[in-house]
Amino acid sequence: MKYITTTGDQEYLIEVMDSDTIKVDGEVRKVDFESLGDQPVFSLIIDGYSHEAYINPGDGIWEIIYQGILYPVTVEDEREKRLRTTFGGNPQDSSEYYLKAPMPGLVISVLVEEGQFIEKDDVLIILESMKMQNELKSPRDGKISRMRVMEGDNVERRQTLLSVI
Repeated sequence: MKYITTTGDQEYLIEVMDSDTIKVDGEVRKVDFESLGDQPVFSLIIDGYSHEAYINPGDGIWEIIYQGILYPVTVEDEREKRLRTTFGGNPQDSSEYYLKAPMPGLVISVLVEEGQFIEKDDVLIILESMKMQNELKSPRDGKISRMRVMEGDNVERRQTLLSVI
């Protein structure tokens, strides 16, 4: 199965060869991917190197935290990509976007306020979880329509933190 994975302005073609082999943009990689307990924490070993990430599959956009940075990622199979391209645009660009907590944690800093215009990749909130501070960034340009948390709030996984229109 082939998937087109997009984060920021970068697009990757990922082909699943078998249970422990994938191709990323034509380059073969040996992988081992395991969930760690009941949290959305995953261990990924690529070509013998270990990586740990929080992965929260969402509606249209996956939220992946790797080394303290949030990466909004879209994953589509080839058919979905052709349909989206044919019928125009990305629905997330025109509708309201809800930034959700990818894991339980403490809101350390809120860097935006309601009504503020933001650009793609602006840091919106810093969330501390498991003694690590994670920058939650905007996946697109827009305007903060509603703040739902403040500094010092404890949040649950998948709790809506703010809305962007």
